[in-house]
Amino acid sequence: MPRALVPARVIIVMGVSSSGKSTVGADLARALHAPFLDGDGYHPPANVEKMRSGTPLTDTDRWPWLETLARALHDAAEKKGVAVGACSALKRAYRDFLVEQAGEPILFVYLEGTKDVIAARIAKRAHEFMPATLLDSQFATLEIPDPETENVIVVPVTDPVRSITAAVTKATPHLKAFVRKQ
Repeated sequence: MPRALVPARVIIVMGVSSSGKSTVGADLARALHAPFLDGDGYHPPANVEKMRSGTPLTDTDRWPWLETLARALHDAAEKKGVAVGACSALKRAYRDFLVEQAGEPILFVYLEGTKDVIAARIAKRAHEFMPATLLDSQFATLEIPDPETENVIVVPVTDPVRSITAAVTKATPHLKAFVRKQ
């Protein structure tokens, strides 16, 4: 039995590239009347160029990006009472760092999918700077979040977006004031 979720006003939809983070995050933000911050938009130009060239990011590349995103999510939650972000957050250390930098609890929504499912998705899309060749490095870096020790909801990437949004809003009754009638 997973531990009880810690109430949080910052929610980050996480997972490997092409798991649907931006799509689910935007839908969840709409349902909560919350600002949506896509982590891709917070990468410095050097990170974007590395990924565009097919070079995986290192931890050194990621720390400033994660810090900027965490602070932006905190600031958005300060203004609106809740904020939703999309960020790969592949390692436990990254998730812990995001919480530390935000200065408050974060609820992670992990979009879980097999490499085959994600590879089929990535083949159908053209990302601005995340080539399909980096998928192996994403799975190699991924440390699957543990609901026993982390503030996380795990949902299958194969579930419909609206079902994922409904599951998250149901699991976050402290945010009900923000949920619009569906």
